[in-house]
Amino acid sequence: MSVSFERTQSVAILGGGPGGYEAAIAAAQLGAEVTLVERAGVGGSAVITDVVPSKSLIATADAAVAIAGASELGVQLFAKGKDGKPLTPEIAINLAAVNRRLLSLARQQSDDMRASLVEMGVRIISGHGRLEGENAVVVSTGPDGTDFDRVEADTLVVSVGASPRELPSARPDGERILTWTQLYDMKALPEHLIVVGSGVTGAEFAGAYMNLGAKVTLISSRDQVLPGEDADAAAVLEKVFKRGGMTVLSKSRAAKVERIGDGVVVTLSDGRSVEGSHCLMAVGSIPNTRGIGLEEAGIQMTDAGHIQVNRVARTSVPNIYAAGDCTTFVPLASVASMQGRTAVFHALGDVVIPLERGRITSNIFTAPEIATVGWQEHDVVAGEINGVVHKLPLAANPRAKMMGVKDGFVKLIAHQSSGTVIGGVIVAPRASELIYPIAIAVERRLTVDQLSRVFAVYPSLTGSITDAARAMHIVDRTAVADA
Repeated sequence: MSVSFERTQSVAILGGGPGGYEAAIAAAQLGAEVTLVERAGVGGSAVITDVVPSKSLIATADAAVAIAGASELGVQLFAKGKDGKPLTPEIAINLAAVNRRLLSLARQQSDDMRASLVEMGVRIISGHGRLEGENAVVVSTGPDGTDFDRVEADTLVVSVGASPRELPSARPDGERILTWTQLYDMKALPEHLIVVGSGVTGAEFAGAYMNLGAKVTLISSRDQVLPGEDADAAAVLEKVFKRGGMTVLSKSRAAKVERIGDGVVVTLSDGRSVEGSHCLMAVGSIPNTRGIGLEEAGIQMTDAGHIQVNRVARTSVPNIYAAGDCTTFVPLASVASMQGRTAVFHALGDVVIPLERGRITSNIFTAPEIATVGWQEHDVVAGEINGVVHKLPLAANPRAKMMGVKDGFVKLIAHQSSGTVIGGVIVAPRASELIYPIAIAVERRLTVDQLSRVFAVYPSLTGSITDAARAMHIVDRTAVADA
């Protein structure tokens, strides 16, 4: 579908992360004149220092676990000694080589994205940009900040992302006290990594470095890891962490982190201390919105600095939109991409489907992965939705048995009165892939009966989805009886 204009529309985008990149692609496809301003490189921190390298690191850790666990499947690795007897080999991690590969992949992805934009005719300006009123972006392009470029546009899209939050009592030094953007400078696996923060970022890195062979202590201020996520999923992950040798300190708050010589000391609020070689601070992020002219342009912000947006990513200024972690919406790369496209579609008069939080799919890249979509069990328990929950352990799945998978489950949430699938959770290897059919069911408002009638390959992990849906058949029968 194409959109025609009385005159060529112009779009200026501040920030080239997932939201800005997709906004630029969409605007170019609709025939607008597009300018993208990016400081770090196309893809932003999500591609260069966050999502791409971190998930690549996790993939490496998964490979190490697969090799270590192969003996359970009857695959044994050995080498012969001088006496001809077998030796037990050890898995070695060359972290310097791993990190070089991660950063190379990230830069390659950034270059590929840049090439795509150039091919579509997008003008790219490298530099630090700020809004000048409602219709212009001023970009500092010179190395000393004295050279400027000014871009005027009908529509502005702000997608400047967020940066790791830093605490005054735990200032990162880039060597021993680290943010997640600084991990890739390490040349060797840390002897003892202390991770402060048990949210998604903390859990992902704690699990990855544990699986790479490092000693890991995870400090969680809450009762269990992943506060706010599905409680059953968090319990499975915490069990896996402890089984793998990780120390999980629950209900513990880090009051201070100090570098002492070649190590670190984390002092807890109750007076206890934990000594390690390195400390990762994973205590959230702050939006990169300060000092870029947002308030002067009249854009409404939260006290924390996030840009207030509606369901089509529009700000309080009609021609200015915002996408990604700098907004009040869900901080996911996939959401930022959708916001970027939605913003441009709305601004240029194309068909728009407003975003709904209840249909967003997310994934935590731990081992096992945790994928969720839609309403969750805690919403049902809290009475926010009239739902029915069914959980099916993955250990009963024949394919899981063949693969040696012991941990995980499939959980479906359906509406009590209609049997419509309204949410789901999958804890499993590659849950990020397995959640897709449930996401389709939520998006298209399929009932559990309709979902169960879809053929699943036998044997397959997806078979547990149809099994769970089939077990909820009584929900649809009740709906018919009540009709």
